[in-house]
Amino acid sequence: MMLTGNYSKVQIDFKPFWEKPPLFFWMQVVSMKLWGVNEFAARFPNALIGCVTLLVIFYIGKNIRNANFGLIWALIYLGSFTPHLYFKSGIIDPTFNLFIFLGIYFSFKAQFHPKQIFLAGLFIGLAVLTKGPVGGLIWGLTVVCYWGFIKRFSKLYTFKQLLIFAVTCIVIASLWFAQELATNGFWFFEEFIRYQIRLFSTPDAGHGQPFYYHFVVVLLGCFPISIFAIPALATRQEYFGTWMKVTFWVVMILFSVVTTKIVHYSSMAYFPVSYLAATTLYNWLAHKKNWNKWVKLGLIFIGFVLSLALVAVPLIGMNTAKIIPYIKDEFAVRNFNAIVDWSGFEVLIGIVYFIILLVLIFMNKSTIQRKWVFITGMSLSTALCLLIYGATVVPKIERYSQGAAIDFYESKKGKNVYVGVIGFKSYAHLFYFQKQANSAPASTADMTQEQFGDWLLNGQVDKPVFFVTRIDRYNEFKNHPNLEYIKEENGFVFLKRKN
Repeated sequence: MMLTGNYSKVQIDFKPFWEKPPLFFWMQVVSMKLWGVNEFAARFPNALIGCVTLLVIFYIGKNIRNANFGLIWALIYLGSFTPHLYFKSGIIDPTFNLFIFLGIYFSFKAQFHPKQIFLAGLFIGLAVLTKGPVGGLIWGLTVVCYWGFIKRFSKLYTFKQLLIFAVTCIVIASLWFAQELATNGFWFFEEFIRYQIRLFSTPDAGHGQPFYYHFVVVLLGCFPISIFAIPALATRQEYFGTWMKVTFWVVMILFSVVTTKIVHYSSMAYFPVSYLAATTLYNWLAHKKNWNKWVKLGLIFIGFVLSLALVAVPLIGMNTAKIIPYIKDEFAVRNFNAIVDWSGFEVLIGIVYFIILLVLIFMNKSTIQRKWVFITGMSLSTALCLLIYGATVVPKIERYSQGAAIDFYESKKGKNVYVGVIGFKSYAHLFYFQKQANSAPASTADMTQEQFGDWLLNGQVDKPVFFVTRIDRYNEFKNHPNLEYIKEENGFVFLKRKN
């Protein structure tokens, strides 16, 4: 968008991108105007959304119950694994999920304050503008299931409210969809809808997981709030809690049925899981309910599994020579050839975290003050653990997984060449090479991404072409008449067009 000046068209490699509407990309554009084209700028919108999310759930919690409930809810959301990590990412979902959550919240409020249905339509419209029709689908299924299973099809909204919601949602979504329709006609929508259907009905490569996949992801990834949410899921909730239970089951069942299963698809469940966990802890704090032994065992067991994983990663990195003989994946074996400096301190992060966890679990929690120490200590220790781990360990993992390829892409930045990938799917080269607009002949403008890739490999190119592939895919291209070998580094093979 920044290179072409065309902010209405979403593109990948200057070709139409059918998967997503542009709202989140507009946010990233603003960020990159401020901070430059870099990883920080790509992730900065979600960092802001993370701060907004914590404020939103605090004020909603305060509005629904009181300030203590809102504080508990915000604290435990901050101090859980995947919800915390998602705000450090550059993906769409944290922003998308917040809009859906707000749409559902104001739908709940509209039962008592009819005019707030306008805000529900506003935020669902923004969700559609962020990630497409699935935003409306999640909201619609939630409302219909609440209406059918909870209200037994009794009156939920007036016709006027539904009309206000629909008009508001359509108007917001039309800020882009209508413009695309007027500019490009129905062909864009045909491709967009065709992609959405394919996504729901056909497993994407490497993402055809079993039905229970998202339940495992949420149970492990949302630790520790997933453990506290289970008792609340098993008991009757009132008012907004019922909406949250319905939202949870809608999200989990919907994305368990969808054939393409990717970790972040179920991330909308983080809101209901955190709300239900906050309910458990709030009632415990008020001496209304006690833990059973299964909650304690769940905290210890899953806490141990995750701490073990935190310890295992740096241990493997420091002992790659001993690990390699047991790995059958050639690409992974070559990845471990990367030179990464480990200090040994990294192992302590997971160990110290588990020790703190045990101390908090077994401490005397007979008073409200001690219970607050437990809630605050568990949340902040998890957040601090993830902060330190993200700063010290994650960059080293990146050096193994794609460091050599990124170094190669960056080495070609600013040069009058083409850079592409073959044999595997990646967009990393487009970001780190920073391909410029109009850098290819006009005759390639109408080519699809697949056709352009074939042109780079076999067509009459006008400048040098470099390719990156993986060592386990290299045999497909080893004897290609147009390619010559440059080098192999840490599992990546670098090739060049001969002519």
